[in-house]
Amino acid sequence: MGASLVGFFEHHVYLVALVGFAVFYGLERFAITSRQQNRQNKGGDVTSPRAAILHIASFALYNALIGYLLVHQQLSGSGELILFSVAIALHFVVNDYGLRVHHKTAYDRIGRWLLAAAVILGWGVGQLTSIHDAAIATLFAFLSGGIILNVLKEELPEERESRFWAFGLGAILYTLLLIDY
Repeated sequence: MGASLVGFFEHHVYLVALVGFAVFYGLERFAITSRQQNRQNKGGDVTSPRAAILHIASFALYNALIGYLLVHQQLSGSGELILFSVAIALHFVVNDYGLRVHHKTAYDRIGRWLLAAAVILGWGVGQLTSIHDAAIATLFAFLSGGIILNVLKEELPEERESRFWAFGLGAILYTLLLIDY
């Protein structure tokens, strides 16, 4: 990317976050549609091999990006690093569950190992390379959009009974925790 394009995206991080959100929403819809078609065709409650490969590969890139950005983050203290690490670890667990629901044995056999290796690979690339701060901001924004979509689809109840007050209380407590740092 040219410097002016990266600069544009650095100043329009919400646009880049929207792109990340849209990309992961499209991937999720592709996986859901594939499972539905397989069920209708008596192929079982799993995605097609093509959908599994695309979905798992995209999450491998997602995890590699997280690993890369772990090296280049701007956390000011060990408390922030611990909070961030716990949040990302829990996010990985939730993503693991969602991918297992879609892809079943293909995910258990290959996908989970690929995703674990991708984080380490991303971290290694981050250790060996450095890019401009504007590009880092752009990558963080794209990743943020993906994280927001994955949180909304996996971590907020869809069909189960949910309460807005519980969500609101959690959001307020987390905000107070962040303000304290």
